[in-house]
Amino acid sequence: MTRPFILGLTGSIGMGKSAVAGMLRDEGVPVFDADAEVHRLQGPGGALLPAIESAFPGTTGPNGVDRPKLGAAVFGKPEALARLEAIVHPAVADSRASFLTTHAAAPLVVFDVPLLFEKGGWQNVDGVAVVSAPPEAQAARVLARPGMTPEKFAQILALQVPDAEKRARANFVIDTGCALEETRQSVKELVSGLLAGKK
Repeated sequence: MTRPFILGLTGSIGMGKSAVAGMLRDEGVPVFDADAEVHRLQGPGGALLPAIESAFPGTTGPNGVDRPKLGAAVFGKPEALARLEAIVHPAVADSRASFLTTHAAAPLVVFDVPLLFEKGGWQNVDGVAVVSAPPEAQAARVLARPGMTPEKFAQILALQVPDAEKRARANFVIDTGCALEETRQSVKELVSGLLAGKK
C-alpha cells in the first residue's frame, strides 16, 4: 500500500514557519501542527492535565496548564523537563499516528515540528523543508513579540540547532526574507515538485 510522502517542516523561532504552514494548507496539503496539538492536549479539559498535575502539582487549573507555572517548574531543570516530555511526547506521537491514518490517501502530508532536528523527529520523515530568513529579519520579528527580551531570545536560540546547520541538513529551504508572494511561489513549486515525484 502506498503512503503519503511525509515532509517535515521546521525552522528556528521567528523564521515564518507558521506562515509557510498556512500556505501549505492553502495548497490543500494536510498539516499536522505539533505545537497546536500540545496546546490542545494541555488546554481546558485536555487529556494530559491529570498526568501533568500529578507530576507537577499546582501547574494546572480550569483553563488547562498554567504555562508560566509549568515553565518555571521545568525551565533549566533537565530532569523535570525530561519528566514532562515523557508525558507529552507519546501523546503527540499517538495524535500524529491517527493524523496519518486519517490522511493515508493523501499523496503528501506535512509534519510541522519546531524542534525537528533537536528532538530527532527528522528520522521519521521522508524529506525536510527548513523555513529561513536573514538573522536581522528573524531578530526584528521575534523582538516585536509581547514580553520578548534580547536575553530570552538568546536563551531560545541557544536551545535550537543553528539556522545555518538546519539549512545544510534540509532537503528544501523556503526563504521568508523576501516578499510574501515570492515565498508563496516557492511553496507552490515545492508542493508541485513533490507531487510530481521529484526529489
